[in-house]
Amino acid sequence: MSTKRKLLVALGVFLLVIGGFAFFLLRGTPAEKSIDQLSGRDPQLVQPKPEQFPSIGIARPVGWAAGQAPSAAKGLAVSRFAEGLDHPRVMLTLPNGDVLVAEADAPAGNLGTGLTAWFGKWLMTRAGANVPSPDALVLLRDGNGDGVAEQKFTLRRGNGLASPSGLAWRDGTLYVANHNAVLSFPYNLGETTLAGTPKKLMDLPGGGNHWMRNLTLNADGTHLFVAVGSASNIGERGMDAEKGRAAIWDLNLKTGYPRQYAQGLRNPNGLDWNPATGELWTTVNERDQLGPDLVPDYLTNVPVGAHYGWPWVYWKKYDDDRVTTAPPEYFDDYVRKPEYALGAHVAALGLAFIKGGEKLGPDFANGAVIARHGSWNRKPLSGYDVVFVKFDANGNPQGLPIPLLTGFLADGNHTHGRPTWVSFAKDGALLVSDDTAGIIWRVIAPDAAPATAIRPVVTARMPPQRELKGDPNEQNYTAGFKKDSTVREQ
Repeated sequence: MSTKRKLLVALGVFLLVIGGFAFFLLRGTPAEKSIDQLSGRDPQLVQPKPEQFPSIGIARPVGWAAGQAPSAAKGLAVSRFAEGLDHPRVMLTLPNGDVLVAEADAPAGNLGTGLTAWFGKWLMTRAGANVPSPDALVLLRDGNGDGVAEQKFTLRRGNGLASPSGLAWRDGTLYVANHNAVLSFPYNLGETTLAGTPKKLMDLPGGGNHWMRNLTLNADGTHLFVAVGSASNIGERGMDAEKGRAAIWDLNLKTGYPRQYAQGLRNPNGLDWNPATGELWTTVNERDQLGPDLVPDYLTNVPVGAHYGWPWVYWKKYDDDRVTTAPPEYFDDYVRKPEYALGAHVAALGLAFIKGGEKLGPDFANGAVIARHGSWNRKPLSGYDVVFVKFDANGNPQGLPIPLLTGFLADGNHTHGRPTWVSFAKDGALLVSDDTAGIIWRVIAPDAAPATAIRPVVTARMPPQRELKGDPNEQNYTAGFKKDSTVREQ
């Protein structure tokens, strides 16, 4: 056989192997449960099906044609608030009605080098990500109140911004979370540039599999909470690489001292305060490669000191046998169960509670709005929508997620866009960022009255106990000293 023929045969075999491997990956393991079965207060948790390679199911973005829009729930109308943006992700509505948008993607070189990095880049490119990060903050202004932002200003591009995501503002200070640090800028409402020199408030572990860093202030503006995702799926790079990650940090703005507020959250994203209870809540992306129906992403409250199990366990009591490092001492005694499942691999990101003044109508008057960015490793695809989770009068989630904005999927293999973040405009409309399409959608119930303010839950305090006596059976026990007859009186 000639050398040329041998080379052609070798090339054919190589292409056949590569094709077979690609077919294996793209075929994947089909899901057996519906997303509703994997959602709510008591989701179905199936037996794990560990995967050496993830089941790939990526919807390639095709954009929206002129006049096209997602489908809104009954009674709601959807329109384009702004378009032509460059990978818009996190949004912040300022008190004067201006809307800030962080245009960003992963930092350059985030996935490293080698075959695994190449494969990851291919996946992200196919999904519409892995573009050079715009590293910009944009201000959108609807000056005439017609529901369209007719003015757009680039506040700042580069110049200290590095994959910016989290945004917060109070009393002339704008807080921005880069992938590797929290910055503050002097910024007054109405300004159309951000020219000041930033002050670094806190270093953050940079990049990693989850590079977004999100922010929220507490009620009096004295503490800034920072969500930091893990660098890996299940700590496979060693737990030293996860220091400071998979956690929510509490930065005391008066002292400048940060403390780890909660941990064991693989990739916390949206942060907001439950108006009924005053608790901090977050959306979390759970682990991959346990099959298409595990593990549900979730929405949960975050008490101080809480641990939600990552990477050793999920849903409080299920061990992940793939993790070889030992958990902390007495780990099982204090791991918490998440409050509410959002479905497996839906990639829950933006979160916003109804607090009062929103205009989504009576069907969406008490609860939380969540953007589900969409799966890359599940068949059929999951997420690619915005849902509403109802809450009861005591501040607890109820029922199953209710579709609020759908139609992002064009078919089983393509998507018009991917909902990323949610924020309420000053007029009560819901704003949804669509990062791959470069659009901010506006959703409103045109004739609805503004939502009434959510009443805080107030519980009666137990009366103080002034003395120790009795037991649950109301039998009185008293103690005293009996004269010891064996002791001679002096």
